[in-house]
Formats: sequence, C-alpha cells, structure tokens
Amino acid sequence: MSMVGRDPVEMEKDIKSRYVLTSKDYEDGLRQGKLLGLKCKDCGAVTCPPMIVCQRCGSINLEPTELSGKGELMTYTVIKIPPEGYEAPYIVCLAKTDEGPWIVGRLDYDAQKMSEEMLGKNVKIKGIFPYSDKYSGGEHVCPMFEIS
Repeated sequence: MSMVGRDPVEMEKDIKSRYVLTSKDYEDGLRQGKLLGLKCKDCGAVTCPPMIVCQRCGSINLEPTELSGKGELMTYTVIKIPPEGYEAPYIVCLAKTDEGPWIVGRLDYDAQKMSEEMLGKNVKIKGIFPYSDKYSGGEHVCPMFEIS
C-alpha cells in the first residue's frame, strides 16, 4: 500500500496496527522468562527481536511465537572501558537461536577467560540484564546468556 498522498495521522495508525509484538511486549516477555519473536505465516521464518516485517521475505503476515532461548555463541566482545553507569569488564554477545534469529545480549561468563575457543559453544538464556542510562529512554532489559 502506498503512503504517498495519505493523511499522516492515518498512516501512523496503519503502521502501529501492524505491530503484533512490540518492543515492550518483547521486554515484558524476557522479564517473565520467555523469549518472544514473530513467525511469518508466509515463509515460516522467525524474526526476533520483533520488527514490523519478516526479515526473510518482507511479509507483514506475522504471529507472535515463543522461542526456546537456546542457541550458539556466534561472536562476542569484552567491554573493558564501559559507558557511564556500567562496571567493566563485561561481555556483550551475539547468539544465533535454534530458531534462526541472531540476538544481542550479555554473556554471564568470566571476561578474563574468554577466548576464540568459546565461539560455537551452546548457550541458553538464563535471565535478563536490566539497563538504564541517560541515553536509553528509561529502564530496559536484554537477554542474559550462559554457556550450556
């Protein structure tokens, strides 16, 4: 559907109606121990964290789904010089879930012991990491992974 020539208020309502799983829903799910994403009814791909369209085919025909929270450690970085309000060292990681999407989170592991041999290890979500600073617009959470 073209947005050209449409009333901006109507366009905003149309766009908001397409969000079947919001960022707030995603974070609330994490707080309840659930990893929520969206499954495409057209191609079957899973998108997580939630977005307005399927990341594989671009469809808006999506439905909420719960992911296993299990996956594989794809990459990481050890933060040694933290931003304001955080204590270093800590590990930010990117995990590929068993369902397909890659998710950013924190890794609960000794930062001094991290090495390239950790890549490919199985991980699972063990909880959440709450964060808030003057740039993030309030309190948020991200997944906390552990080696499984």
